[in-house]
Amino acid sequence: MDKSGKKRILLKIGSNTLTKETNHISRGKIEDIGMQIAALKDNYEFVIVSSGAIAAAKQFVKLEAPDNEIFVKQALASIGQPHLMRIFHENFSDLGLHTSQCLLSYSDFEKTETKVNIVNTIDVLVKNSYIPIINENDTVSTDEIKFGDNDKLAALTAVLLDVDILIIATNTNGIYTKASIHDTHPETIRLVTDLQTLEKEIGDAKSSHGTGGMQSKIDSAAIAKAANIETWIVNGLEDNFILKALQNEIPFTKII
Repeated sequence: MDKSGKKRILLKIGSNTLTKETNHISRGKIEDIGMQIAALKDNYEFVIVSSGAIAAAKQFVKLEAPDNEIFVKQALASIGQPHLMRIFHENFSDLGLHTSQCLLSYSDFEKTETKVNIVNTIDVLVKNSYIPIINENDTVSTDEIKFGDNDKLAALTAVLLDVDILIIATNTNGIYTKASIHDTHPETIRLVTDLQTLEKEIGDAKSSHGTGGMQSKIDSAAIAKAANIETWIVNGLEDNFILKALQNEIPFTKII
């Protein structure tokens, strides 16, 4: 909790949530997220880590190169990032919310001076009612493209900013028990205190647009847990998923 008395939430939004499992960014989903932030702004402040730059680019361009080349994905990220930010800006500003862009690389977390600068900059933005929207600087870094769909970046940022809750929005109702998946009636694991036990329950499925799977989310939760930060894995495809999770109205996985 910050000095204003508000709880700080870091919301990580994966590509599958932002596209609502289609091939283009969903303005409706971004508006849904904005409406929830607007409804909660008296008691909560938000920092967003958002994927989706590559998905945004694919709506507008087809590059003359094989899709699986890392440098092509970096080029797509470069094209898509301004489009993604524009969509956030347009939808959030209609709700009276201000946005700002922050591009980070994993190397930024290795230098004390840089970490201090990140914290100070984001604190100024949040204090002045701007919502920082963070993505990895994919044009110069390949980590998010190769690994984890920004899950690790979200966890490192959550720890750096000392947030109260890390919410990872995905396309499932949290983490399911292995047995229930095999029975084709997925059952959400509601509360986790032991990550080693949880490791045994997960599969290795990856999301269709994102590069992460449940393993990357558990790895991120471990980073947050070491700093005494709760991680909630919530179905971002659900309307009002943040509000419903805060009121415990939907099934999701809480890792404490």
